[in-house]
Amino acid sequence: MRGNERPGASLNGMIAVGLVSLWAVGGLPQVQAQYAAEVRAYNPGTGFATEFGTGAGYTNTASILGEPSRVTPGMFGGPVDVFSPPYLVDQLLSVGTGGLLELRLDTPATRNPLNPFGIDFLVFGGAGFIITNGDYTGGGITDGSVFGGGLATAKVSVSSDGVQFFTLDGSLAPLLDELFPTDGSGDFTRPVNPGLSYADFAGLGLDGIRNLYAGSGGGAGFSLDWARDGSGAPVLIESASFIRIEVISGRVELDGVAAVSAVPEPSTWVLLGVGALALGVQARRSRRGITKP
Repeated sequence: MRGNERPGASLNGMIAVGLVSLWAVGGLPQVQAQYAAEVRAYNPGTGFATEFGTGAGYTNTASILGEPSRVTPGMFGGPVDVFSPPYLVDQLLSVGTGGLLELRLDTPATRNPLNPFGIDFLVFGGAGFIITNGDYTGGGITDGSVFGGGLATAKVSVSSDGVQFFTLDGSLAPLLDELFPTDGSGDFTRPVNPGLSYADFAGLGLDGIRNLYAGSGGGAGFSLDWARDGSGAPVLIESASFIRIEVISGRVELDGVAAVSAVPEPSTWVLLGVGALALGVQARRSRRGITKP
């Protein structure tokens, strides 16, 4: 120890590093959201979804803003999970054939190498896994097939400035409103492993599906690496604040869009651990009256 260094100086430095690290990776509260904040354009197209009985259209643009549904309100509602997707007209926004939806994200989707599986943003729909064992009381098992999906052909485009849009390669992009059904208990900014297929969920109940989701809230994952210009050539886009969805045929019911959160590298977790340990030591010393001004 240097002669003029107080005993607590190195500890205070560790605490400062820990706090900065926590903030940097999202461990401390942040004011920014990662969901759609504005509907810039909406055309429901033809054949958009309508509510059974009332005929009301799923055309409330406010339903796509903010995070996807975690709970379906009402007498017949409850927690949203992969077997019980959102279904109310105030939860889903439908786009039919020839329709268009253009959104602005509050926080842009970024092309970050730390984004899991190379996925940069997620689109959530109203699909759910079909229960095939007849148990609708909590013990449902699926064969991996889904219901509620629009089976639509759609084009997804991205833009950093809201003016110039680039289409994501349709041969790489997943179907909208299909895999992966929303789980309201999960993290809406964490993607499911896109390598999983319908067959991987066959024979699973809610716990088994959540195990494969690994903490994710579901959603179809998209990468900015798939951006193409008008001639089909790859385009490098570092971030996108604007998402455009155009339905070519069929229809989709959408519940939200989210930018993916990066996952820190192992070395960052070590730094976080050091900071957390330092905070704990400092707190114990304070309680014991060891720390001096």
